[in-house]
Amino acid sequence: MSEGTGTGKRIALYLGSAHGDSPAYREMTVSVVRTLAASGHSLVYGGGSVGLMGVAADTALEAGMEIHGVITQALLDREIRHTGLTSLEVVDTMTERKQRMADLADAMVTLPGGIGTLEEFFEVWTAQVLGIHRKPVALIDVEDYWAPMLEMIDRMVERGFFAAEHRDRLIHLTDPAELTGALDCWVPAAAKWTS
Repeated sequence: MSEGTGTGKRIALYLGSAHGDSPAYREMTVSVVRTLAASGHSLVYGGGSVGLMGVAADTALEAGMEIHGVITQALLDREIRHTGLTSLEVVDTMTERKQRMADLADAMVTLPGGIGTLEEFFEVWTAQVLGIHRKPVALIDVEDYWAPMLEMIDRMVERGFFAAEHRDRLIHLTDPAELTGALDCWVPAAAKWTS
């Protein structure tokens, strides 16, 4: 387990700094965080107070969860940080932020977001595929938000650029009630470059 204090896992949550165009994104964020809280988990996230990030942090605090933020100095200077977190770590760069969040986490969960969320998701999933870490990576879908991306990933498998065994290890859910069980039951594939 990573640097946690309780019996639960630390879950890195990647999600948007905007609310999106549907109330379903907010509803799913609240549901996912409450589900994780009910299982005794804590959160690691980007430290912000805006968009779905703020919704997640507020929900976690209301549920009595530990929540650890990692934010860059530049974002801190813009005063978008959340002020009620269990802890807030300040780093210099976005690269450091992503690495620190991944290091702190036992599993990674992605909800809808923009290009920053996509970058975080692909970085931790690629690291899993390469065997840099052996932690589950989950993608939570809302109103088929991730469907075009998953179609592209399936095309990569069909065209021989990505192994089906790694595609199959990505947890893809639409029901947050299934999340904790999926994280607990996840088994890694062999790293890409091992024989």
